[in-house]
Amino acid sequence: MLPIRVLIIEDDRRIAEINRRFVEKVNGYEVVGIATNAEEARELTEVLQPDVLLLDVYFPDMNGLSFLKWVRERFSNIDIIMITAAREVDALKQALHGGVFDYIIKPIMFDRFVDTLHRYKEYYDKMQRWVKEKEWIGQEDVDELMGREWSVKEQPMLPKGIQPLTLEKVLAVVRQCQEGITAEEVGRQIGTSRTTARRYLEYLVSTGQVLADIVYGSVGRPERIYRKKV
Repeated sequence: MLPIRVLIIEDDRRIAEINRRFVEKVNGYEVVGIATNAEEARELTEVLQPDVLLLDVYFPDMNGLSFLKWVRERFSNIDIIMITAAREVDALKQALHGGVFDYIIKPIMFDRFVDTLHRYKEYYDKMQRWVKEKEWIGQEDVDELMGREWSVKEQPMLPKGIQPLTLEKVLAVVRQCQEGITAEEVGRQIGTSRTTARRYLEYLVSTGQVLADIVYGSVGRPERIYRKKV
């Protein structure tokens, strides 16, 4: 996989160089440019169109939050991590409204910075993979991407790889189907792959909540059909 392309926008050249060295210590990243003023920031963003910007707020000739808005209006695929001395609550609020991935307050702690880069790479890699492999996503996909865990009180312990929300969706689809349904059809209805749907279906079979039969198609190929338990 190609490295994540980073453009650093920071008016202090010394700090920009420190940030560059920090980034290049993390596998999977490449710094493609450094901009120190408004003209360079706009030009390099337009020409390079990086994957992510490391953006300050305070510049002699521009405001980083205004630049954030400019980027959002023109480049929907560019992510932004703010690295700034701005401690005003309003600055943070504007940055969050602008959809920044993270907001890091100077002086930068190396471990905190690296943690952000690791989390961003996980997010970036997942999104790149999902764009190629998925047409639909489930709630558990969103929760995983955003680092959230969802649980229901008194929810029984489930095996690894079985999420309660998806399990409920699979069971609901089977119960609504009178004639039985295949894993492929279940996956299509809930927005997952056939393999994922089958994993949930087989778990429901193992717990006795769903029945499974084998039927043979027109060419004799066996197919597993799942039915609700009467």
